[in-house]
Amino acid sequence: MPSLTDTDYLIGPDPTNPRLTRALVGHDQSGAEVDLNVVEERPLTIFLNSQEIVTAMTIGDYPEYLALGFLRNQGMLGPDETVTGVDYDEELETVVVRTASQTTYEEKLRKKTRTSGCAVGTVFGDMMEGLEGVVLPQAPVRTSWLYELAHRINRTPSLYLEAGAIHGTVLCKGPRPLIYMEDVGRHNAVDKIAGWMLSEKIEAADKILYTTGRLTSEMVIKTAMMGIPVLASRSGFTAWGVEIARQLGLTLIGRMRGRRFVCLSGEARLIRDADPLAIPEDEARNRRKGASDD
Repeated sequence: MPSLTDTDYLIGPDPTNPRLTRALVGHDQSGAEVDLNVVEERPLTIFLNSQEIVTAMTIGDYPEYLALGFLRNQGMLGPDETVTGVDYDEELETVVVRTASQTTYEEKLRKKTRTSGCAVGTVFGDMMEGLEGVVLPQAPVRTSWLYELAHRINRTPSLYLEAGAIHGTVLCKGPRPLIYMEDVGRHNAVDKIAGWMLSEKIEAADKILYTTGRLTSEMVIKTAMMGIPVLASRSGFTAWGVEIARQLGLTLIGRMRGRRFVCLSGEARLIRDADPLAIPEDEARNRRKGASDD
């Protein structure tokens, strides 16, 4: 992996990309005309070999990583599966992931669970399938890392700050953010990171996943499927997400705002090496006004 400076991302948000937003004109509460950038949504149909799997709504960046990560996190690409090609057709808005051996998932396609994710996420088959053999490393987490990550990530220029209506997910190592993906659904952002890790053969045991969205069962399951032992968010929890995290031994940290956070799973693995009173409170200017913390 290339060396990084304190502010570098291997992949970071690109709020200036004209393909990801559209300029619209509207009117505010007083009737005054306002210019507003809004996030684009595009359909992306994912194929595994000759089998159509799903059509996802996405902002349209990194489609190959999204397809690879989605299939990996759904258990349709095993860790030993050989991917022979990933072909993206921009005109047809499709990605075809090809493997060395033919695969069939008709039963999974018949069993769909609609999840709570915005831009509606879909989990095929039994949501817990594939987790039985997952053993997450019991990695220690320094609270100084959490504070440093929140400080850096919340000050990164992003589509969230530019247009809102979007979620971000960041792959981190210690106090350093590495990959920052955004999308209309938090599950898409996670899948892009999973696809990048699969493509680049990145080790997961020493990583932290940070998300702007809720810590739901789906987010916990995807993080565990990726082999990442720590999941953190500035947003809140669902009870089932916490229950699954505790079953899997995943460290789960939410409500990260300024000096405050709450750990509901993996407390014993926290190393409290930073004084919370020395951490500045959350600054309103670093949060988009009116934006949802969903």
